[in-house]
Amino acid sequence: MKVQPEVRLIRETPEIDRPRERIRARGASSLSDPELVAAIIGRGIKDHDVTAISKDICRCIGEKGLSVSCEDLVQIQGIGEAKACQILAAFELARRVQNKSCRPKITSPEDALPYAEEIRVERQEHVICITLNGAHELIKRRTITKGILNQSQIHPREVYADAISDRAASIIIMHNHPSGNVTPSSDDIAVTKKLAEAGEVLGIRLIDHIIVAENGFCSLHGEGYF
Repeated sequence: MKVQPEVRLIRETPEIDRPRERIRARGASSLSDPELVAAIIGRGIKDHDVTAISKDICRCIGEKGLSVSCEDLVQIQGIGEAKACQILAAFELARRVQNKSCRPKITSPEDALPYAEEIRVERQEHVICITLNGAHELIKRRTITKGILNQSQIHPREVYADAISDRAASIIIMHNHPSGNVTPSSDDIAVTKKLAEAGEVLGIRLIDHIIVAENGFCSLHGEGYF
């Protein structure tokens, strides 16, 4: 006959050994990874104690890394959507706090301009994409294409593929006008509207499209083009 392992609830654990009590007494750094997870989720379910569930969660995170999703976590016995969201929210908050000091915030065209500085005087058009997280912090800056900007040369999938990979919440597009005239062309406007529509479908907002030149810039969003 198979012997079932003993299931012990947190309330049945000596108080000094309970994760939350240990955090209060000794600080969070004194807990192991499964114990930290146990402190977040609080309790297990019938036949699955919180310790076992926490170890399964740590194993899942070890395999999936930063790409772990709500769908991955709810596959674990004892974890529903609410607890999965609690865990992901805790991880995201920790990530944001850790990265806050080294990730600049971009909340205006002026904040974005330094990332286009090197293309202002280029004699060929360069298209740059900046990906941002939910706190409007820079994730990455990339050059998407070089050459005249038109609908045949730049496709939403080229722009949003990296944004999806970055798990970005929004993007900013920037490109230069070698002529020095920052007035948007009809192609500039058409491409912008196409990208904005694709972003709405994907849930990754196009915040702005900024045209730069040696002596000025134009924010298409600020000027009401989209």
